[in-house]
Amino acid sequence: MRVISWSLAAVATLAVAAGSYWYWEHVQRYPSTDDAYVGAHVVRIAAQVEGRVTGVHVRDQQQVERGTPLFDIDPQPFELAVQRARAHLAVVRQTVAAESAAIRAAAAEVNDRQVLLDNARESAGRIRHLVARHFASQQAVDDANAAVNSARAQLALAQASLHEARVTLGTGGQGNQQLREAQVELAQNEVNLSYTHPAAPCDGQIAQLSLRPGDVVSPAVPLFALICNHEWWVDANFKETRLERIHAGQPATVDVDMYPGHPFHGRVEQVGGASGVAFSLLPPQNATGNWVKVTQRVPVRVLIADPNPHFPLRVGTSAEVTIDTGATPRHRGR
Repeated sequence: MRVISWSLAAVATLAVAAGSYWYWEHVQRYPSTDDAYVGAHVVRIAAQVEGRVTGVHVRDQQQVERGTPLFDIDPQPFELAVQRARAHLAVVRQTVAAESAAIRAAAAEVNDRQVLLDNARESAGRIRHLVARHFASQQAVDDANAAVNSARAQLALAQASLHEARVTLGTGGQGNQQLREAQVELAQNEVNLSYTHPAAPCDGQIAQLSLRPGDVVSPAVPLFALICNHEWWVDANFKETRLERIHAGQPATVDVDMYPGHPFHGRVEQVGGASGVAFSLLPPQNATGNWVKVTQRVPVRVLIADPNPHFPLRVGTSAEVTIDTGATPRHRGR
């Protein structure tokens, strides 16, 4: 009987030891935490131009698709701005065309004056040859030289006029500075007009909507939120003592408190580079003599791979995350 008792005790001890070892190995391989919260991309919808709201096409908590009209801003001031910009562009084009014509006329005048100067020089040369042979008087030479000087002066005046016309026009064609500025002005006003009809940038759910027709909106002032549903994740805060074996790409199981018994699957997207207290407004000061060591937590983001439309997730809800640190990491796109 004593031998049997010792045998049973040994078996029990081995069983307890084996169970403890298995539990320790399981805990080491599958670290978990219930300090985890569901997240998604949240777009703060804001107007890009100032104006009065004339219509709101969505309601709070409504599901929308990308491109769905959200609200309208009175377009009349922006339509008038586009019309003014188009009229200004037309005037600039007419001005550029007139200045281009003036350049062509000035260039033709320069050519004509150059021809007259060449003719005057040839005539003066012939007269000087005749004077040398006593077939013409000195007065004829003086008159010919005067004609050359006059033609030269007229050519210089025409060249100055051509230079002035070119400076006035600047670069010709589409490179003209005034023309480019007018085109940019029109393009900007057309963009501003398009901003009067904002659309949803992603598929998702409207939240915190209180906008009403008649409200005046300003640029960059958030009006409501749009929770995009194309990507969901869980930010799990693991103790620093459990991070050694956690790496990006490892598979994870997510149990959301909203849906007990319906786990989601995912993988580790990234491990945070700092603990939460590192970014707090008042970081702890441990230089005093009353320091108490507190295990810190580091955020680990787990990307959910199989969001289920029958179990829609909600930003900020609680979850429990378990990571399989023994599996081969798989990264996005593989």
